[in-house]
Amino acid sequence: MEWLGRAAPGVEQWAGQVADAACHLVDATGPGDWSAAAAEDALDAIDTLVEALGSTGESIAQALAVVAAATNSARRHLGIAVEEQAQEPEPAAAATVPTPRRARPRRRGLGPGFQGIRTDH
Repeated sequence: MEWLGRAAPGVEQWAGQVADAACHLVDATGPGDWSAAAAEDALDAIDTLVEALGSTGESIAQALAVVAAATNSARRHLGIAVEEQAQEPEPAAAATVPTPRRARPRRRGLGPGFQGIRTDH
């Protein structure tokens, strides 16, 4: 098992800003509020974060590989071009057993004016 150590300077702050921005995006959007360009930017951001976090170790990269496959699948469903080098093979259907999913409540951001969690001691 790979353990994460102390974050490099600025990493925790940038990660916090990304999380805050994601919450603001969730608060600002609904099903009909997306354009192809906005969806592509969001999928690119997800891929970039997966690549960055995957660089922490091979087991993390392997665990996150399904996310890269999912963003490529989402691009295809939305009619957004998928770059050749970014294409990951689709997971084999026989390798995964679908689990029954319960309806989950829609995730919401933390609301307007959220200032983040203070970590200064």
